[in-house]
Amino acid sequence: MKPTFLIAAAALTLACTPPPRKAPQGPAAQEAFWKNLSALCGRAFEGQIAARVGGGAGPDPFDGKRLVMHVRECSENEIRVPFHVSEDRSRTWVFTRSAAGLRLKHDHRHEDGSEDKVTMYGGDTAEAGSPERQAFPADAHSREMFTREGIPQSTTNVWVAGLTPGKTFSYALTRPGREFRVDFDLAKEVPAPPPPWGSK
Repeated sequence: MKPTFLIAAAALTLACTPPPRKAPQGPAAQEAFWKNLSALCGRAFEGQIAARVGGGAGPDPFDGKRLVMHVRECSENEIRVPFHVSEDRSRTWVFTRSAAGLRLKHDHRHEDGSEDKVTMYGGDTAEAGSPERQAFPADAHSREMFTREGIPQSTTNVWVAGLTPGKTFSYALTRPGREFRVDFDLAKEVPAPPPPWGSK
């Protein structure tokens, strides 16, 4: 076989081979993450603590507790995900679209539905992230609240949401000297829990 024929065949093969798919970037990555989270609407999943470094001196409030996330309410611009710690239904993650990209806030309530003094903290995405991972550094409102309430160590918080469709949703809190992460198994749906405190 002549060398010129081999070169031509190789060139034809390269021309017909599609380029490798690139992961979505910028707004497309955040839109893909939003779409994947929205696809879980109405479903609930149980989680396990996957990482825990640092924290307070007393007993960990998550030890021995059943951890359940429920993608309970979804609209075009807001997704509300209650996070239940056994019978404690005080926590809801609130994902919204923002001018900066995506936003995560933490809605904390008492059993009577009233707001906790530390609530609606979180932040906006500072970078594009990926369809599988979005990070939310603490915003100015949250930093002011943490300082006012005597928890200045939380001013450097970064919350990270990870989502691998059909496999895992992860919720993590990170800061220097502190890491906490819960992984939820998306392959094993559980019955929806009761409504979070304060819900209508």
